[in-house]
Amino acid sequence: MTYSQTELEHFMTAALAEGRKALPACFPNPPVGCVLVREREIIARGYTHPPGQFHAEAMALSQIAGSLKDVTAFVTLEPCAFHGRTPSCARALVQRGIGEVFAALIDPHPKNRGRGIHILQDAGIPVRVGLLQEEAERDMGRYLINGKFNTIRRQK
Repeated sequence: MTYSQTELEHFMTAALAEGRKALPACFPNPPVGCVLVREREIIARGYTHPPGQFHAEAMALSQIAGSLKDVTAFVTLEPCAFHGRTPSCARALVQRGIGEVFAALIDPHPKNRGRGIHILQDAGIPVRVGLLQEEAERDMGRYLINGKFNTIRRQK
C-alpha cells in the first residue's frame, strides 16, 4: 500500500509512543515500539517488555492471526536478527509474512547492525529505514550500545 508522508509519520509517531511505554521495565534493552497497519488502520501495537519477555514486534504479532501480506510494520528500531533470550524479531516478521517494514533506526548493536534488515530484504520484504530517525534517536539513543550514540546502557 502506498502511504502519504503524513500517514507514514503518523504511524511511526504511534510506534514511538508505544516505545515510551517500555520504560523503565525494558532496561537494559532499548525502549522499542511497533505498530502493525492494515488498510491505514493500526491493528496491533507493541513495546519491549522486561528481558526475556516480548520484544515490541513479538507483542504486536501476538495480537493478530492469519496472513500479514497486506500489513505494514512500523518499528522504531531495526528488528533484531539474533536469538538471545527471545527469538529473532526479523525472522518472526518473515515467518508471519509481513508485507512491508518501516524502521526508524538501524540497531548499532554488534549482533544487528543491519542484519535484521537484510533478513527481511532477503525474504523479499520491502524495507525503508530512517523515518523519524531523529525522534527515535532522542527516545532510544542513550539505551543503544556500540553505535554513533556513545551511550552507556546502564544509564538511567
